[in-house]
Amino acid sequence: MGKVFMKLRVMPRDVDVDLKALKEKVNAVKPENVEIADFGIQPIAFGLKALLVAAVMPDEEGIGDRLIEEIQKIDDVESVEIEAQELV
Repeated sequence: MGKVFMKLRVMPRDVDVDLKALKEKVNAVKPENVEIADFGIQPIAFGLKALLVAAVMPDEEGIGDRLIEEIQKIDDVESVEIEAQELV
């Protein structure tokens, strides 16, 4: 079984959201067999910044969807988008 690389853009609810704390929350809610490879910050506009999440996971059905669903449940998150996904 292969692995899947997924890059997500996590948009916070507003400019006041602490992105360092948001990183910890994402790490806390990820499914057990998902590895967060890296985090990044992307300026959007007017002081708003997105949290970029690079995750590596087994190529099994529904695991990426579960990761996105868990991140969307975090109070400070407005939305989660897949920026890239590929089999590695």
